[in-house]
Amino acid sequence: MIHILIADDDRHIRELLKFHLEKEGYIIFEARDGNEASLVLENERIHLAVVDIMMPYKNGLDLCKEIRDQYDLPVILLTAKDQLIDKEHGYFAGTDDYLIKPFEPRELMFRIKALLRRYRMVNSESIALNETIIDRKSYEVRIQGKTLLLPLKEFELLAQLGSFPERVFTREQLIELVWGADFVGDDRTIDVHIKRLRERFSGRTDDFSITTVRGLGYKLEVNKK
Repeated sequence: MIHILIADDDRHIRELLKFHLEKEGYIIFEARDGNEASLVLENERIHLAVVDIMMPYKNGLDLCKEIRDQYDLPVILLTAKDQLIDKEHGYFAGTDDYLIKPFEPRELMFRIKALLRRYRMVNSESIALNETIIDRKSYEVRIQGKTLLLPLKEFELLAQLGSFPERVFTREQLIELVWGADFVGDDRTIDVHIKRLRERFSGRTDDFSITTVRGLGYKLEVNKK
């Protein structure tokens, strides 16, 4: 599961973001100031941080610099300021994205998903499913040393499911993560691509299976050996 840190001294902002993010299936850790956020980062595995600039003890810019120096995870800065110089300071501190308060929670969701997708593509070059290796760098799948090339969208769909074994994705989530939020078409295209993936791997390997979760979507299961 994805762990997200919300660092903001405004309790209402923390509660609002926690409510929306937990609905998306994320695990949330909260911090009221920069020092608390540093402790969370030291003691928990965090995959993304949403950080307010104006916090007591250690501000968001300093926390962002600390994250850049010590961790490898995306950061979204939140601020009430809308001056170019403030954005410049934020990006020099190492933020990946910048959002002005007040904002729509849905917009933050889009940005979080885009950053997580980008970081997984950049930093997780291979995914091991028993003896099946999904190589994000070469866009190849290797099964017991034999290479299988997939059409791009099939590969990206398999990599998305393989990155989170046992996690159920709805068709809408997979469309957004693989095809993008601006995709125009029927979400049944997911069913077609899942069918093709199953056919391609049937008889080749029993390392994993893609399961239909009735009424919800799909998940990838790694079979026990």
